[in-house]
Amino acid sequence: MARRILIRMKRSHDLFRSLAGKLVLVSCSLAVFSLARPDAPLLAQQRGPVQRVVQGKVTDKSDAALQGAVVYLKDGHTLAVKSFISDDQGAYRFGQLAQNTDYEIWAESNGKKSAVKTISSFDSKNQFFINLKIDTGK
Repeated sequence: MARRILIRMKRSHDLFRSLAGKLVLVSCSLAVFSLARPDAPLLAQQRGPVQRVVQGKVTDKSDAALQGAVVYLKDGHTLAVKSFISDDQGAYRFGQLAQNTDYEIWAESNGKKSAVKTISSFDSKNQFFINLKIDTGK
């Protein structure tokens, strides 16, 4: 009688160990799959820093497009200045701007200058739409 009880206890113990082992195996598998799944922020870090873009339109005081205006973009870190000549719609665009740099942007046409606008490194946006207005006297 005692022997049968011991045999049943051993079978129960073996069954329990088998179930516990499977449970541990499934838990570890789930953990591995959840760590292997790339999340969006992690994926963005792997691609490198996100580049910023600033674009807009140069207009006169009556909101007419100014073709041929020179738009200047000054890097606050290196003090380098890039320029762009506005197209026939007054449009301009600067791409591949660093995320951790402040910029100043303004436009000039026929000796007249727009107000200087600032793009802050603390602004989390990646796209900026900045319209620049020059008082040409028209």
